[in-house]
Amino acid sequence: MPEPQGDELARVRARREDLRRKYLRPLAERPPTTVGGVHHLALICKDAEETIKFYQEFLGFPLVELVENRDYAGSNHFFFDIGDHNLLGFFDFPGHDHPPWQETIGGVQHLAISVSASQFDEAKKKLEAAGIDYLGPDRGVDNSMYFRDPNGVGLELYREDLGRFEGELLVE
Repeated sequence: MPEPQGDELARVRARREDLRRKYLRPLAERPPTTVGGVHHLALICKDAEETIKFYQEFLGFPLVELVENRDYAGSNHFFFDIGDHNLLGFFDFPGHDHPPWQETIGGVQHLAISVSASQFDEAKKKLEAAGIDYLGPDRGVDNSMYFRDPNGVGLELYREDLGRFEGELLVE
């Protein structure tokens, strides 16, 4: 996707600053959120076993439930523990021909998952040993590694505490 240039880039940046002035409040002035958090994210996978192997065996996210999808007989609905009482869920839909992942409006661009420095280093070693291509440290990004799961879902392992972005505390 081509990046904006020249006048278009200036317009996009001016629009961002307008939105920041209009809607972004300092941390001390923000009202509390009206929700308790993300219960789970639900994504579609092409193969349940391949997805389980990748997330549980390769990344170390424990599988915590595997049931039939209540809305589609024969489909699996399963969940991984991604920490702090958050779940990552998947559905498979046997017999459905789903197109491959693509970046589009309403689609998931990537999931950013907070990891410790030691988990980050271990994941980097695993990605390299498995020959999985990634963008990350020593490849243009300092605190993140970006790669794709077997379904094409973009993942970011982010070496920063929850509630922070680029060192700044965004939520308490």
